[in-house]
Amino acid sequence: MNLARHFNIPIINADSRQIFRELKIGTAAPTEEQLRQVRHYFVGTLGLEDYYSASMYEQQVTALLEELFEKSDYALLAGGSMMYIDAVCNGIDDIPTIDDETRTTMKRRLQQEGLEALCEELHRLDPEHWAIVDRKNPRRVVHALEICHMTGKTYTSFRKREERKRPFQIVKMALTLPREELYSRINARVDVMMQQGLLDEARRLLPWRHLNALNTVGYKEMFAYMDHVWTLDEAVERMKGNTRRYARKQLTWFKKDNEVTWFSPCEEEQIIEHILKVRQ
Repeated sequence: MNLARHFNIPIINADSRQIFRELKIGTAAPTEEQLRQVRHYFVGTLGLEDYYSASMYEQQVTALLEELFEKSDYALLAGGSMMYIDAVCNGIDDIPTIDDETRTTMKRRLQQEGLEALCEELHRLDPEHWAIVDRKNPRRVVHALEICHMTGKTYTSFRKREERKRPFQIVKMALTLPREELYSRINARVDVMMQQGLLDEARRLLPWRHLNALNTVGYKEMFAYMDHVWTLDEAVERMKGNTRRYARKQLTWFKKDNEVTWFSPCEEEQIIEHILKVRQ
């Protein structure tokens, strides 16, 4: 928020869940007050049942950047969804959009035949992708099969991983804290979410729990509580633990990128200096 104010620019959201308008509390989406203070793009723009992908995000953000760079030398992309960030920085394979008929058919087959049977089919149709896909993740297995059935080609044939050259300079910065402080802040944020009404929000969303948008830390634990799998206290503790685990995954991802410069959140002046120095 302070960087956006300093450079007088909006924020482009790169959180793949904050883009859904129904997921406010569980994604810690920007508040109405924050949205009034600084313009945000890609916050609350989709409904839960709207189809969306990292490829669509790349196309829409790059088109938006062309407009923003006509008004300013800077644009600010912020968020934690690694695939979305990578799509904007490096490009993403142009995977075909799945039609409604294929999606409905594969969803029904997953329910009727089970994940193991679909894994066997993927092994038959695209053994190369079968060898690397997370075969315990139904979304990834089903998506690969959707591509196979809809196009008549393997999912592998669309995965070229060709890095796109961007007509702008990218300055990558990440924030970090001592592990103990990070975990403490995560735990406190979960407590705040519960106080704000996360459980009630999850109850309202229960009819849509099968959607991928709700296969997310926070909602999964609340649904488990409603299913009487855990007590509410246990669900909250699981949510804290799973959020900490996801934070570690994010840190690992960004630490592999040598272009990232790391800062403490309190080093605001140093961050601005870094941006200006790279820009010179």
